[in-house]
Amino acid sequence: MSSSNKPTVLVVDDKENMRKLFSRMLGDAYAVTEAADGEQALACLASRDFDVVVTDIQMPGADGFAVLREVKRRAPETEVLLVTAFASIPKAVEAIKEGAYDYLSKPFDPDEVALVVARALEKRRQGREVSSLKARLAVAPGLHGMLGESPAMRALHGLLSQVAARDLTVLLTGETGTGKELAARAVHRESPRASKPFVAVNCGALPAELVESELFGHAKGAFTGATVAKPGLFEEAHGGTLFLDEIGDLPLPVQVKLNRALQEREVRRVGTTTPVKVDVRVVAATHRDLSAEVSAGRFREDLYYRLNVVTVRLPSLRERREDIPLLAMHFLARAGRPEVDSFTPEALRALATYEWPGNVRQLENAVARAVAVAQGTRITPEELPPEVLTTPRAASTAPGVRATTESLAKLPYREAVDGARDTVSREYLTALMQEFGGNVTHAAERAGMERESLHRLLKRYGVRSDDFKRSE
Repeated sequence: MSSSNKPTVLVVDDKENMRKLFSRMLGDAYAVTEAADGEQALACLASRDFDVVVTDIQMPGADGFAVLREVKRRAPETEVLLVTAFASIPKAVEAIKEGAYDYLSKPFDPDEVALVVARALEKRRQGREVSSLKARLAVAPGLHGMLGESPAMRALHGLLSQVAARDLTVLLTGETGTGKELAARAVHRESPRASKPFVAVNCGALPAELVESELFGHAKGAFTGATVAKPGLFEEAHGGTLFLDEIGDLPLPVQVKLNRALQEREVRRVGTTTPVKVDVRVVAATHRDLSAEVSAGRFREDLYYRLNVVTVRLPSLRERREDIPLLAMHFLARAGRPEVDSFTPEALRALATYEWPGNVRQLENAVARAVAVAQGTRITPEELPPEVLTTPRAASTAPGVRATTESLAKLPYREAVDGARDTVSREYLTALMQEFGGNVTHAAERAGMERESLHRLLKRYGVRSDDFKRSE
């Protein structure tokens, strides 16, 4: 950035009138530096960084390709735009393969120039943000795998650490997919019992007739198939922590015996009356409202109060949207395709504004799916699961798009504004194509722009003119 805090642009052209033209078009929004040829441009690049470089291809001495290669060698995140006459467009396409962001063909449409430079700057900003995310990921505060920098997660980490130090029963609540097992493991690893077993069981996944046997064990011959005596999960967790996930799904008869086991700190295997002493810390979890379950007669009140010594609620992903980019990069790094290393700005924005009813688990699955189908090095919106794109999102504030002030307030300002802008642009282009039956020439006249500029916008926002052509 310059001292005026404007983004910096280097314009390289051996024709003075072209340099002055770009300076006039870009000077209000950018700090523009001019270079009269490739050699002068290389000298500028050796002394300072630029956000965007706009360079002619055909120049004596060091041409636009030499400038492009030097930019990418010195500052890979700097975006390069090639200026070309119509006859040299194949060369410009070749330059894009070498790392240029885009090309501008003569004669110029000022609106198109401003738009392409702004998009190049946005791509540079995104590159910086991805680098920042990767750096943050390496040092991000977390508690034994519970990643997050948001105030909600920092508060959760502190609370779990406090709770872990005291040997009390813990009840974890929150929506499905918020990471309750990770929280239980964190409590165990932060506790004096960390060197002892951590045993986890999903109560809802056990057949009703086997729940008691799984928890408390059974004697030989206690039932058909019980050919040997078997200790239960309470005994396996002796000295450590037993995590009872989805405890709200336990059958009522087993709830009675669980309550007694917690009270007496002993269990009786199925088929025997001999008690076995156990030293276990119980961490239970549920997505249900247990107080409502008690009122409905589906959960025992005495067990509820025995479990509800310390209750910790895990925030939904909607309550900590600022963690979504960091989590997405984390899951991307774990996905097993190192060549896919980032997201486009639009894809990150879609992830950050989706409602995520399945929370972190759903986000992890969405990223894994996107990585599996990704065609390039960056994940695009089209490679995300369809529901992420089709569900109304918080940043969509254009007329006719549902959103709430409350949901918008949970987004960073730039993301909210960018999301609204993209939504308005896509809706405008769709309406324009509908109005003119896919006729780009007539639509461009209505929009007040060159036909080629409109083509670029349609491509950028995924609006196909052919989809609106009317049958004769």
